[in-house]
Amino acid sequence: MDLQDLAAFIAVAESGSFSIAATQLHLTQPAISKRVASLETQLDRKLFDRVARRVSLTEAGRTLLPHARATLRTIEEGKRALSQMEGRVAGRLSIGTSHHIGLHRLPPALKRYTQRYPDVDLDIHFMDSEVACHEVLAGKLELAIVTLPLQPMPHLRTRLVWHDPLAVVVAADHPLLRIRKPGLADLAGHPAVLPDDSTYTHRIIRAAMRDHGFEPHVRLASNYMETLKMLVATGLGWSVLPASMVDRSLRTLRIPQLTLSRELGLAWHERRELSTAAGALMQELEREEVGAE
Repeated sequence: MDLQDLAAFIAVAESGSFSIAATQLHLTQPAISKRVASLETQLDRKLFDRVARRVSLTEAGRTLLPHARATLRTIEEGKRALSQMEGRVAGRLSIGTSHHIGLHRLPPALKRYTQRYPDVDLDIHFMDSEVACHEVLAGKLELAIVTLPLQPMPHLRTRLVWHDPLAVVVAADHPLLRIRKPGLADLAGHPAVLPDDSTYTHRIIRAAMRDHGFEPHVRLASNYMETLKMLVATGLGWSVLPASMVDRSLRTLRIPQLTLSRELGLAWHERRELSTAAGALMQELEREEVGAE
């Protein structure tokens, strides 16, 4: 059974789309279809139903999926063990990270890492921090570089890399700027544009306001910090963004009761033996100064 066929099958099963799977594996859609067809021929079983442009697993596909995942995981662990015996930093390293960290925190460390370890194939997935942590626990990712969970998660180990101060921001002409000393009551009286309520950052904001008896009036939500920044700058509402993102398009509000920050760092499964590639990246991130803007 061809491992590339299994990888294609897993990608389609998890994404529910041949085109998305092709993008993830850096292949064409016909190539993905060919690999899945090859696997179906080898097994003499239909693995997917294709109805009205929707792709879903057949009973045979659902039965095969956990075994296919386990097979690829075993192969990866075997390669990792051999690599560690040789002391080489090489192989595939799957990472999940948020768009904000990927844009604003990771580039310097990744540049040093790829220059130092050219034999590592980085497989980087951009996703919400919460999703990345669950992907690590499910064994789909080796490392997550994310906003760290607010509460411990079973079997998930974490390490702080950056403190990330947060700022309350508004547009340059927002009415709140006309208040001499705005407070939480003033803030709660105006619409907000915030991260989705499923995110750690949203929970930090809402918990801080609830501690003082207030709730944010959320007009719009987005999990992309750059999108929130644009929405604030156009006057659609106030928000809370990393202080490092504040520029001339925004104004910072000093709300004494709302001094916020979040922790960014690494997450990995406590029961997974990390590859030399993962260990090297963790060491590279240790060079980052905790608390740096």
